[in-house]
Amino acid sequence: MANESKNTGLKKELNPLNVWAIAFGCIIGWGSFINPGKKFLPNSGVAGTAIAMILGALVMVIIAFSYAYMVPKHPSAGGEFTFAKRCFGDKSAFVCGWFLVAAYLTNVPMNSTAIGLIVDGLDRGSDILKWGFHYSIAGFDVWLGEMLLATGILILFGILNIVGVKKAGFVQTVLATLLALCAFTLCVSAVCSAKANLINMQPIWGFDRKAALAAGAVSDVSAFARKGGAGIFSAILATFAIAPWAFVGFDAIPQAAEEFKFSYKKVMGIMVIAIAFGCFVYVSNNTVAAAALENWPERVLAGEWVLLIAAEELLGDFGRVLLGVGVSCAVLSGIMGFYLASSRLMYSMARSGFLPAWFGILDEKHGTPKNAVIFCMIISLSGPILGREALGWFVDMSAIGASIGYFFTSAATLVTMRRDGDGSRRGQVLAVTGIVFSVIFMILQLIPIPGLNGVHFGKESYIMLLVWVILGFVFYLSRRGRTQ
Repeated sequence: MANESKNTGLKKELNPLNVWAIAFGCIIGWGSFINPGKKFLPNSGVAGTAIAMILGALVMVIIAFSYAYMVPKHPSAGGEFTFAKRCFGDKSAFVCGWFLVAAYLTNVPMNSTAIGLIVDGLDRGSDILKWGFHYSIAGFDVWLGEMLLATGILILFGILNIVGVKKAGFVQTVLATLLALCAFTLCVSAVCSAKANLINMQPIWGFDRKAALAAGAVSDVSAFARKGGAGIFSAILATFAIAPWAFVGFDAIPQAAEEFKFSYKKVMGIMVIAIAFGCFVYVSNNTVAAAALENWPERVLAGEWVLLIAAEELLGDFGRVLLGVGVSCAVLSGIMGFYLASSRLMYSMARSGFLPAWFGILDEKHGTPKNAVIFCMIISLSGPILGREALGWFVDMSAIGASIGYFFTSAATLVTMRRDGDGSRRGQVLAVTGIVFSVIFMILQLIPIPGLNGVHFGKESYIMLLVWVILGFVFYLSRRGRTQ
C-alpha cells in the first residue's frame, strides 16, 4: 500500500515523547483541575469517579487498539477522517471529519477562557485582570485584561505551531512533563499528610447538589447522598458517560502520523501510557480534593475551588503555587495539542478536496500547514470575546465528535481486518466492542436520562449541534457542486 506521507512536505520531527505529550496534554485540560468541585464530586463522589474513570480508561484502551491497527495502514494526517474515507467513502469521511473539527477546534478557545479563572482563583479574587471595559454573555463577565492575556497566548502558541512541529513538540513535552510532576507531587503530599484521611471522603458516591441547594442543606448533605444500588449505579454512570470528553486527545495521535520519526508499532504503547496518565490525574485530583477537606460538600455548594483549597491545606502557599503551575500547564498543553490536531485534520481534508485548497498549503520553510493553523488561530480568538458559558454550548460537541471518531475508526478496523485477512478473532471482538461503546456514549450524551444531570446536552447545545449539522450539509452539497 502506498504511503501517503511521501512528498507531502510535512517534516518527520516528532519522537515518541513528543507524541505522548500531545496526547496527554490534550486529555488533561482545565477540567481535571476545576471539575472535582463542579461535576465529579457532587455527581459521583470519590468512589464513583474513580470507578467511572478507570472503566472509561479501559474502554479507551480498547478503542485505542483500533487506532493502533489503522495508523500503519494509513499513516497520514487526518486520522479518523482518512480511515473513514478509505473504508466507507466520501460521505462517511466528511461526517467524521466535520464533527472531529468541532471536537478539536472548540477546545482551543475553551482552554483560553480558563486562563482568567485560573489567575483570579490563584490570586484570591484580587481582580488583577479585571480592568478595562467589560460585558456579560450568558452570565459570564468578559474583561479586557483577561481578553488581552488569553489573546496573547493564543497568538503565541499559534506561531509556535507555524514555525515548526519540532519546536511545538518540545514545548508540549515540557508542559506535559511539568503537568504530570505537579499532579504526582500533589498526590504524594496527600498520601503523606495527616490532614488527608478516608473519613473526609463522605459521601463517597456524591449527592444531589440541586436538591441540596433547594433545601438549603449547605452544612448537611447526608439526606441527599446517593445510596443503594440505583444511586451507586447512577453515580458511576454520571461520570462514565463523559469519558469521550474526559479522554479526548489520545485520538489526536493519528493526526500527526506523517510527522512521526519512529516506528508506527509504538503507537499503541504511547496511547495506553497517555490514557493511563490521564486516568491517574483525574482520579488523583478528585481524591485529593475530598480527602484533604473535612467539609468538601459545603465547599462544593458554596462554589469554591476545592482542589485549590485542598492543595493549600496540604502544602500551604507552595500548594497554591504547585496547583497554579499544574493547571497552567494543563491549559497551555491543551491549546498546543488541539492546535496541532485541528490544523492537521483540516490540512488532510483540504488535501482530499473536502475543504478549500487554501487549507492544504504548507509553509515552505517549516513544512507546517500554515494556513490551517492561522484559521484555527482566528477562530480561537473568539474565545476570549465570547466568554466561557457561550463557548460551553459548542464544547459539548467535542464529546459527540470524539465518539463519532471512535465509531468510524473501530468500524474501519473491523472492515479492514475482514478485507485484508490479517486480523485475529480477538482483534475483531475489540473492534466490535469499540463500535458498541461509541454508540452508547452518543446515546448517553444526546438522550436525557433521569439521574444523570449535566451529562446530556443542554438546550443551547442542541441548537448548536443542529446548526453545525445544517452547515455541514450545506458545505458538503456546495463541495459536490464544485467537484462536479
